[in-house]
Amino acid sequence: MFDYKYLSREHLEGFDNYKYMAKDTSPLSVYVMHPFWNKVVELIPRWVAPNVLTFAGFVLTVLDFALLSYYDYDYTAASSTVHNETAVEPPLNGHTERIPQSLWFVLAVFLFLAYTLDGIDGKQARRTQTSGPLGELFDHGLDSYSVFFIPACLYSIFGRLDYSISPIRMYYVMWNLLFNFYLSHWEKYNTGVLFLPWGYDFSMWASTFFFIWTGLNGTGFYKRQLFGGYTLANGFEWLIYGTGVFTNLPVALYNTYLSYKERTGKMRPPLEAMRPLWSLLTVFATSSLWAHRSSLADHDPRVLFLLVGTLFSNVACRLIVSQMSNQRCEVINWLLWPLSAAMGLALAFPRYEVASLYAVTAVCVAAHLHYGACVVRQMCDHFRISCFHIKQRSD
Repeated sequence: MFDYKYLSREHLEGFDNYKYMAKDTSPLSVYVMHPFWNKVVELIPRWVAPNVLTFAGFVLTVLDFALLSYYDYDYTAASSTVHNETAVEPPLNGHTERIPQSLWFVLAVFLFLAYTLDGIDGKQARRTQTSGPLGELFDHGLDSYSVFFIPACLYSIFGRLDYSISPIRMYYVMWNLLFNFYLSHWEKYNTGVLFLPWGYDFSMWASTFFFIWTGLNGTGFYKRQLFGGYTLANGFEWLIYGTGVFTNLPVALYNTYLSYKERTGKMRPPLEAMRPLWSLLTVFATSSLWAHRSSLADHDPRVLFLLVGTLFSNVACRLIVSQMSNQRCEVINWLLWPLSAAMGLALAFPRYEVASLYAVTAVCVAAHLHYGACVVRQMCDHFRISCFHIKQRSD
């Protein structure tokens, strides 16, 4: 079942020659987090495989999403009729919380632990002399999935009704975050260097703070206007777009430009340099057309977000495989075809729209998990290593 060979011989040979190159200039990361992680990693036994830490952090992120799916599946808990005893302001129209106040602290702990585990897995690899392409691919591949889970959780703080933004607007906020993650790996595809974005560390700290603050003050705290009818949710929306358009995008374009000017990058022709973008843009265009021509965003935004996050992660993982193995990136992701078929069926026969959404989401999740499992297994066989176990050295 998991013996399918997604990687060609050229891919595997490219991984044999791969060398990790990254630059991290974030002040928060360099001066605060790395010293902290250096201390934390010393607490981890040397027999613990780095990929175990990576996977554990990912599972904690998924748990955050699962817990909020249980308490707030349709993103209406922040506006529900349960008394909010800890709100700074009186409850609006007697509305109170459906999400237990204590859960927000659990979510904060899980998220910060996931962030910490993601920060020490590479250090554990160097500490145990098990660094290699598999660890980086495993780490970045799971990160490409986590980038959807975290904003999907934060949306529960504001909800979809009063003083918030609609699910379709949250859909585009999420796509903005996904594009920014993809941009870093597109940048590496052309420059050969992964420039770690400053926004990652700040966003993880901010998300943890939001969970803690919500635990102390309740979601009622966010039911207020900033000015002119604009709310805190609108401010959150502007901040996400602003960091993408005015910081991440210009920096990525500038670094790519420098790699061509100084001839330090891959020196691909312009069309080849843009090649990885078409796969993502076609998925984005198709899913957005479906979301706008239907009521999916209002009917079941959580499943729509899951579909988008899964499609994105598969596209991003294939780009990461291509840039690490120094192979040409594919133009179209094959999951575009079941997505297009589901959209066509739903638009032609609206009564099957919800069933189409659930069916294509199940197909995409299964296909993505199969791709990840097969690629990891194939690389383990090629390098003669175990993903979650450190083989005892003969010396």
